[in-house]
Amino acid sequence: MAFNFDEALDRRHSDSVKWNKFPESMLPLWVADMDYRSPPCITDALTQRIAHGVFGYGVPPTAFIDAAIAHCEQRYGWRLAPSWLVVLPGVVTGLNLCVRAFSAEQDMTLAPTPIYPPFRKAAALAGRGQRNAPLVLQHGRPVVDYASLEPQMGGQEKLLMLCNPQNPGGTVYTRGELEAQLAFAQRHNLIVCSDEIHCDLVLDENARHIPFATLGEDAAQRSITLMSPSKTYNIAGLGASLAIIPNPELRRRFMAAREGIVPTVDILALTAGAAAWREGESWREELLIYLRANRDRLVSAVNNVPGLQMHTPQATYLGWIDASGLNADNPAKQFHRAGLGVSPGADFGELQYVRVNFGCTRATLEEALSRLQALGQQR
Repeated sequence: MAFNFDEALDRRHSDSVKWNKFPESMLPLWVADMDYRSPPCITDALTQRIAHGVFGYGVPPTAFIDAAIAHCEQRYGWRLAPSWLVVLPGVVTGLNLCVRAFSAEQDMTLAPTPIYPPFRKAAALAGRGQRNAPLVLQHGRPVVDYASLEPQMGGQEKLLMLCNPQNPGGTVYTRGELEAQLAFAQRHNLIVCSDEIHCDLVLDENARHIPFATLGEDAAQRSITLMSPSKTYNIAGLGASLAIIPNPELRRRFMAAREGIVPTVDILALTAGAAAWREGESWREELLIYLRANRDRLVSAVNNVPGLQMHTPQATYLGWIDASGLNADNPAKQFHRAGLGVSPGADFGELQYVRVNFGCTRATLEEALSRLQALGQQR
């Protein structure tokens, strides 16, 4: 490989949220933040921009927008108009803006469960209710069961919040599954917010990410798609993201909700994001090979520990482990006692699960699996 994903970087004594959450005796395997250097093209672009030495207010981010447009057309065959793009300091910002822009206090939002915690928090922070559609396993893939929501629908529902690839389950939805989600939105006249931040991290070589808005004109006109290079290229701390909104009225409402509250995006974040999408493909391809091997090693090890089960995620560098066989009130605490700093499933809406980040070096993963074996022997 041209890039060294085995390089051990000392993040413990840095400003890393991931590595400073737990005591030094624990391996941090929680937040979606990888332990690899970002691509050299990003470092080079930032170094060149920093060398200028002046960091005043920036002009509208043409280079970042141009890179996003080229990226979506090359990767997904999706032709974007520059006017559709709203630059944001993070996808979580986009989730919160969607809830506030497209629902009122008496309205309801809809989201899968389990789900990335900000989906749940966005509704609660805005004082909106939320109905949840459970994920069910079909042939080893967690998929959303919208049929279970049909009897609960009362007409107050305004916003359907999707996550594709799914976090924490790692599912890459097929066209048929996405069309079923679109049909549900059409039946109930819903606006759709589709979080697609992990779309460039598809590990299953037989799966392909399909942006929700590309299903057809109706899907495009009722949707807000959230994307970012941050997870793929390990620049989450820089926070350059996009909302893609083809419908001008939805875009106007979205922009009105952010007015005076959401700041413009940092010029260094825009520099990094543009470089990632323009020049980071060779790095991404090698990353996927490395992550795929980590994923397969983790799945095999977990399924050999009594009391634990894990399906093979199609995308992301996040594993969703069923720990119900441990017969513990809070299995995350058992993982923590074993020195494994995982994310509690309760944060996602499933107490008997934990989420583990395998975007780490092979050495870190092997140490984690050694501790996992010890956890199984304690039963």
